[in-house]
Amino acid sequence: MALAKELESFLDTFEALEDPRIERSRLHPLPEVLLVTLCGVIAGCEGWCDIETFARERLEFLRRFRPFADGVPSDDTLRRVFRALDPEAFSALFAQWAQGWYRAAGAEGPEPGGPRAPRIAIDGKTLRGSAEGGLGALHRVSAFATEARVVLGQRAVEEKSNEIVAIPELLEALDVAGATVTIDAMGCQHAIADRILSGGGDYVLGLKANQPGLREDVELFFDAPPADTVFDIDEAVDKGHGRIEVRRASVCTDIAWLRARHPKWSSLGAIVRIEAERRIGQHTSVERRYYLASAGGLTAARAQAAVRSHWQIENSLHWVLDMSFGEDACRIRRGHAVANLAVVRHAVLNAIRAVKEPRQSVKRMRKIAGWSEGTLERILQQLI
Repeated sequence: MALAKELESFLDTFEALEDPRIERSRLHPLPEVLLVTLCGVIAGCEGWCDIETFARERLEFLRRFRPFADGVPSDDTLRRVFRALDPEAFSALFAQWAQGWYRAAGAEGPEPGGPRAPRIAIDGKTLRGSAEGGLGALHRVSAFATEARVVLGQRAVEEKSNEIVAIPELLEALDVAGATVTIDAMGCQHAIADRILSGGGDYVLGLKANQPGLREDVELFFDAPPADTVFDIDEAVDKGHGRIEVRRASVCTDIAWLRARHPKWSSLGAIVRIEAERRIGQHTSVERRYYLASAGGLTAARAQAAVRSHWQIENSLHWVLDMSFGEDACRIRRGHAVANLAVVRHAVLNAIRAVKEPRQSVKRMRKIAGWSEGTLERILQQLI
């Protein structure tokens, strides 16, 4: 995805970030600290010492963008700054910057049954290597534009809290107008649904045992529907690796009875069942999953596509952060550095995807950026 040059740069956006250091100790301005860290993460550095060493080797390159009158910041400086930066402000500014990427993605092409609305998947991920000294690992909720493959924002989940608190905070920072937001069962809360609608979006939410009464009513309805019930049906078949999977989507929009039984869910427009039948050799298994949706005109084909696209946040974000950035193995863990560096990884991932060739991997692009100043500059130009 090529990005418009008029988009506000990452460093320009973060000019608004408050520098936590006392003024007399600011040998290196905050934009220089951020630039060094961005370059180090792009090039595959694994810790603060790596980043400092890489910056020293690339000092003349860095001076193309900032003066670095006092050389590059030490690993101790990088460590102290990222531990002290306000993670909420850092995340909020990232979301502000990332909205430009989201808008630059533009229309995402046709889908069966009509034009496609942008889809935003929201899901949580635990940074397993960040646990230390009896403190739990950082858990973070992220928003991901699935077709554009752009990270839109994230919020850390407080240690004694959960995703139900973090998701509304994340939604506050997002522009969801015209988008379909997909969330798994943890986000199946009427307050979250109302927040999405108030922002001009639609939702498709996983429905599981955390909403027992609602789940039971929906499951019983699909198992034994009234005789005059009308469903929209869609079937898709996948074959590969010795497996055949048949997915059947059933959508019902005549659900006034369900809204009456659960008045807090007045925004409901449709209920969905996805039945997945898997055949591997002689063995067949069937799984049924249920969803709540806001769009009264939802078709089974669109429901099927929305549910399938939600898994892109696992495959194209969480998996990539672990496999290409080594996020779970990262030993940076003190203060706010864990959360703030996670934001930097998201920014770098967006930038790499903006310039890499379709068949090139993110991991290889990071290696090449470490070897080639030309590649490093191409990626960095997306951020500065």
